[in-house]
Amino acid sequence: MNQGIEPQADSPSMTMSLTDLCQPIELILTDVDGVLTDGRFMLDSEGAESKQFHSRDGQGIRLWQQGGGQVGIITGRSSSVVTLRAAELDIAIVHQGVAGKLPVALAICDQLGLSMSQVCYVGDDLPDVPVLRAVGLAIAVADAVEEARVIAHYTTSIRGGHGAIREVVELVLKNTDRWEEAVRRYVKG
Repeated sequence: MNQGIEPQADSPSMTMSLTDLCQPIELILTDVDGVLTDGRFMLDSEGAESKQFHSRDGQGIRLWQQGGGQVGIITGRSSSVVTLRAAELDIAIVHQGVAGKLPVALAICDQLGLSMSQVCYVGDDLPDVPVLRAVGLAIAVADAVEEARVIAHYTTSIRGGHGAIREVVELVLKNTDRWEEAVRRYVKG
């Protein structure tokens, strides 16, 4: 059921091909809970939090970085687990405890000298919608809320926390003819 939510058909990006939308992408920004994780987290009796991340997402992030792309995290919750995972993957752009994600995304672009058309944002829930509407390539994960899926340029076939970021990286690299170069070091015989 659509509930009156329509894609922005008058937007120039709605008439562009996926390949055209991928061409300018320099930065992938992502939410955490529901995208890099399946949205669940555990708190023990001491208040220590744990999350599960998929190794393929980590490898996808590495492939993107090795090709010169940048990755950033914008999340509504604050978690030391996210800090640790970001450090492990050499992600320097990390904003946690964010109430309004769009101003943060705009500030990141300003700091990096990028336009929003050079950004791919991956989200799953209502706080992600303003950023999804503003970026050059909006991606919702397979199990995202309808409001995110209907405005996304692409919806992954994989649910959040199960390798969806890897799918996004492959999508962008393959649509910009950079996939072969990205995997060459791994598949040389």
